[in-house]
Amino acid sequence: MLLDTASLYFRAFYGVPDTVRAPDGSPANAVRGLLDIITKLVSTYRPDEIVACWDDDWRPQWRVDLIPTYKAHRVVAERAGEPDVEETPDELTAQIPAIRAMLNSLGIPIVGAAGYEADDIIGTLATRTANPVDIVTGDRDLFQLVDDSRGARVIYTARGMSNLEVVTDETIIAKYGIRPDQYADFATMRGDASDGLPGVAGVGEKTAATLLQQHETLAGIITAAESGTGMSAGVQKKLLAAAVYLEVAPTVVAVARGVDIEVTPGVIAPLSADQAVTARTLAERHGYASALERYQAAVAA
Repeated sequence: MLLDTASLYFRAFYGVPDTVRAPDGSPANAVRGLLDIITKLVSTYRPDEIVACWDDDWRPQWRVDLIPTYKAHRVVAERAGEPDVEETPDELTAQIPAIRAMLNSLGIPIVGAAGYEADDIIGTLATRTANPVDIVTGDRDLFQLVDDSRGARVIYTARGMSNLEVVTDETIIAKYGIRPDQYADFATMRGDASDGLPGVAGVGEKTAATLLQQHETLAGIITAAESGTGMSAGVQKKLLAAAVYLEVAPTVVAVARGVDIEVTPGVIAPLSADQAVTARTLAERHGYASALERYQAAVAA
């Protein structure tokens, strides 16, 4: 099981009341909420191993160089020679060290890489493993990794933890009319305002899906547009007008699958005596002792 960790702790922060506090009065809703999310995932899907994938760089420069608007609206501060700072509530930022400590205490490895987002870590590990893999995220961009033949599916959290959706090949075909391996090309054309990706003006989901059904890939669509065959003049004009964007966007939209990382996944198993003492000490300090008990019960079961 690969966790899109930031996606989950943001969901926890906004889903658990900010009245949840540590004994010293510091905020604890995100750390407690994240642990409860992990507990539910362990109970429901029973993974053997788990990895917390991390955004070491939430807005990689190599993506920004290709599309300057990439996540630009989320930048709260820009300083020459320094990483961009993502707009994050102060009370969530304050809990990140406790979140990392909690994960470490449970033996859940935190894996990131300089210059890459958690999506890229997930893409690399999902591609590398020969075992079935569940990808837990609220980000539909990761639908491009779904592959029934390899047992790769997405546990989609966008509708809330009480309404999780298991996304398979069939799900994507039914919802969008395309295969998962076409999803990155589909997303490139559609665009995504939440990521600052403009897409092709005038080409929405239905048109993008129809084009992929007819021409299989974005490369095939561009070839058809350049030759003036297989599409209406209006769609051809829109695609040709977006030629510069279409030249670079696929690299931005596609998750990396070859990041140089080494990781030993955390095995889902009861904590050792020493681990349990450390985990309990942290839980009492940060105010999530009851959540830790629920997690340990889920693992034992």
